[in-house]
Amino acid sequence: MIMYLQHFGLREAPFSLTPDTGFFFAWRSHQEALNVLRIALDNGEGFLKITGDVGLGKTLLCRKLLNSLAEPWVTAWIPNPHLAPGAMRQAILDELGVRVSARASQNDVVRELTQRLLEMAREGRRVVLVIDEAQQLPDRTLEAIRLLTNLETEKRKLLQVVMFGQPELDQRLAQPSLRQLRQRVTFSHELESLDRDGVREYVQHRLRLAGRTEPLFSTASLALLARASRGVPRLVNVLAHKALLAAYGEGMDEVRRRHVALAVRDTEDTRRSRFPAWQLLAASLAGSGLLAAGLHIPGGLLG
Repeated sequence: MIMYLQHFGLREAPFSLTPDTGFFFAWRSHQEALNVLRIALDNGEGFLKITGDVGLGKTLLCRKLLNSLAEPWVTAWIPNPHLAPGAMRQAILDELGVRVSARASQNDVVRELTQRLLEMAREGRRVVLVIDEAQQLPDRTLEAIRLLTNLETEKRKLLQVVMFGQPELDQRLAQPSLRQLRQRVTFSHELESLDRDGVREYVQHRLRLAGRTEPLFSTASLALLARASRGVPRLVNVLAHKALLAAYGEGMDEVRRRHVALAVRDTEDTRRSRFPAWQLLAASLAGSGLLAAGLHIPGGLLG
């Protein structure tokens, strides 16, 4: 259990890095992406693409989409797509509950996959392939997926595809060799970072869901948090967690600007100081008497 939860009246960790859909924050860019995906899927569009820089919440949005797709939708989720074409086809079959022999040829695998997709279409079910970290897809695998989306009935496609990826995915698709796939992408959306108000609302949203009813971060601390994190949710989580640790170490019931500054100095992607913040935190703990009481925070805890 994280040491500061009881101190701040929290039921659970508010700033965990684990993509938890229970903490999904409907920031305008992310909510718009989710709306676009649902409308496009309902309309039967073949290829959909969501891109965003590292830490903007693509995986969380991916899981939110998966959780929102109930019957008649059937989802095949590929979280680690660095797969050869044959391995990708096998992974899709596994997700659809079909087992084929390890000795099966690729022709057999394609035939089994086509048959399964046709069966599901006859049952009125709709299959969507959701690929996270899609920038890792090899070119040959991208082409294999494109060919799978050629499968269709008279009314709709047998397989729809949603790709979540970093901006490098757009660079990949710009290659002349992938122009056919690029032309198949009918809807795309680029996630945006949070602005200053967005960071404030994001922090309050997560604290409220974690059980905190009263304000916890000062106005100045939120302003620094927004500036230092550049509005990247993952960095907001990292900095807010460390700032809470620092405030707890001083026995404070509010996170002040200096606590966020301490967190910034300790975070590789934001720090501007050559002094390790865990040393400053240790000093504050010593001043508050908590170290004397036996509380020990190793340097790695804030790293």
